[in-house]
This record gives sequence, C-alpha cells and structure tokens, in this order.
Amino acid sequence: MKRIGFYFDVISPFAYLAFEHLPQALEGCSYEVQYRPVLFAGLLGHWGNKGPAEIEPKRQWTFRHIAWLSHTLQIPMDTPAVHPFNPLPLLRLALACSPPGDTPNRRVVEALMRHVWRGGADAADPQRLRALAETLAPQRDPAGNDVKQELRAFSDEALKRGVFGVPTFEVEGRLFWGIDALPMVRAALSDDAWFRGAQWDAAAVKRPGVTR
Repeated sequence: MKRIGFYFDVISPFAYLAFEHLPQALEGCSYEVQYRPVLFAGLLGHWGNKGPAEIEPKRQWTFRHIAWLSHTLQIPMDTPAVHPFNPLPLLRLALACSPPGDTPNRRVVEALMRHVWRGGADAADPQRLRALAETLAPQRDPAGNDVKQELRAFSDEALKRGVFGVPTFEVEGRLFWGIDALPMVRAALSDDAWFRGAQWDAAAVKRPGVTR
C-alpha cells in the first residue's frame, strides 16, 4: 500500500473537487491518504504568483471551469457567498481535530470542504464557524499557538518539497499538481513502467530560453 500526501486549502474549488473525486479516480488502487492542510496564499507569495481570483479573466474562467467539472463529475458544488475569504480558521480547525503532529482524517476534511463548497453560504461567517467547530469537537484550541505554528510548519514543509499550488498529491517523493493529474497519480500507484524509466526526470530538465 502506497501513501498519498494530499496538500490542500479549503479555499480552492479544485481541491474540493479533487477531494470528492479521489475515491472514484483511484478505485481499485491500494493506497492511504495523508491530508496536509497548507495556506494557499503562502504558497503564492513564496513563488511570486497571483491567485486565480486576483486576475479577473482568470477568475471568470476558473469558476466556469469548476462549474463544468462539477457537472461532468456529478459532484454537488455551490460557490460560497464570499470568495476569496480567509481560510485560516478552517485550516486551523482541521489540525485541531487531531493530536499534535498528526493530520486530519477524511471525515474532518470532508466536513470542512462541504462547509465551504455546498450550500452557497459565507464560509467565514462566525456563526457557521462556531456551529462547525461544535460538530467536529476539536481536541485542541484552533486559535492556540501550537495549532498556528503547526499550520505554518505544514506550509513551510510543503514549500521545501516544491509544492506551488493546491491540490498537490505526493507519491513516493513525486509531486502531481491539480485534479487533472489524478490519472498520473493512478498510474504511479499502479507502478506504471513510465515512472521506472528516465522520462520523469528528463521531461523536467531546464532548457535554455528567454528570461524576464
């Protein structure tokens, strides 16, 4: 059985769709998932990128695309009333539901994802956040310094590994970005011969080119 590291931020609609689609996409494979919450904004800042919602034409395309994916994959999805929003309380709640150093289980991540991406309400509404916390009954204080430091550590570790966006899947040290990479993840889990050859490393070799 192989382990999949699933880097996610609940602010990402693609992370939500990938989370929901994962069991179907990897049906028949032997794997376990370790859910690793990270702050997407921190990844963007580190790599000098803007989020899709910060570029208006890209924002429009993103939400049209996810609406199409929701339709074709038959995954219920409603855009939250406010987006983007501050995901920190939800990411910290995810970690607070587990002992120090551990990662949240699928039930917790599912509750967080569906809190954001189903129903079309404000994901950051204080009353809704309190109700969610009461339902999940975290083991630790989500606003505690230990949880805050743990989320920073998860995000820092992701950056060290080369994670630049969400969702990202890690299998045996290889990173796969985006919901459209799930077929590659499946192939890697199934020991596809392509991954035993030189193609993976060769494809990533930097070529001379124009810089700016």
